[in-house]
Amino acid sequence: AKKYKKVTGKEIYSDTLESTPMLEKEKFPQDYFPECKWSRKGFIRTRWCITDCAFDLVNIHLFHDASNLIAWETSPSVYSGIRHKALGYVLDRIIDQRFEKVSYFVFGDFNFRLDAKAVVETLCAKATMQTIRAADTNEVVKLIFRESDNDRKVMLQLEKKLFDYFNQDVFRDNNGTALLEFDRELSVFKDRLYELDISFPPSYPYSEDSSQGKQYMNTRCPAWCDRILMSHSAKELILKSENDEKIVIYDHIGPNVCMGDHKPVFLSFRIAAGAGKPIANVHKCCVVQ
Repeated sequence: AKKYKKVTGKEIYSDTLESTPMLEKEKFPQDYFPECKWSRKGFIRTRWCITDCAFDLVNIHLFHDASNLIAWETSPSVYSGIRHKALGYVLDRIIDQRFEKVSYFVFGDFNFRLDAKAVVETLCAKATMQTIRAADTNEVVKLIFRESDNDRKVMLQLEKKLFDYFNQDVFRDNNGTALLEFDRELSVFKDRLYELDISFPPSYPYSEDSSQGKQYMNTRCPAWCDRILMSHSAKELILKSENDEKIVIYDHIGPNVCMGDHKPVFLSFRIAAGAGKPIANVHKCCVVQ
């Protein structure tokens, strides 16, 4: 309807999102990820106006890596290309001609992964690789990387759903920033999307054991799957205070507490009154969260 509704109190929409006029929900075309059954992956968009500043909030869920072995084969991986296509689809949809263009924030589980081939080659630079194949199909089912000396200690075991590296500290020390060089999927969109510097450890895959809040599961290579990105115009809305007080925070939640297999990520900032372009017939809208 291209009209704003004043938000007061709390309203919850859950079971009938497709018929809710206050948001746009869309799944990705099924042929984007043929080996994945029809899923909830796609995006939901809502538009807000605060202090005469309009912007979109776009919650997104991109495709995962179905197999560690396939992800390891090429650099970048085939899954990276699929996510690239899906994210491009979303960005094209939210800036098409149906609605006025405004600043936007895109957040959620992007399923961005580290470049698996480059990571393995770095972590196991001095290791020898053993390939194990299925007896009936000759298909590769497991890779074992062993140290060349030190009694041929196993450094990494790689299977379809196993990434068992002997030293998880590499993903936790200094928030894993030594591995950020392998976080390359967003670079394709640098002209369209901006992200604040990451200063938290990989957000996935954490153990779901309630007593192991810091422990990663050995199913996937830890990665920064959960992100908050924005258009370059939205970047300009994130203002610093006059005395450079840190009022913009990009971080994760529950570093020492079990939060499920993903650690939630948040972005906290202020929007100054009059920061955006005034919109006709809208004086001020307020959001209570």
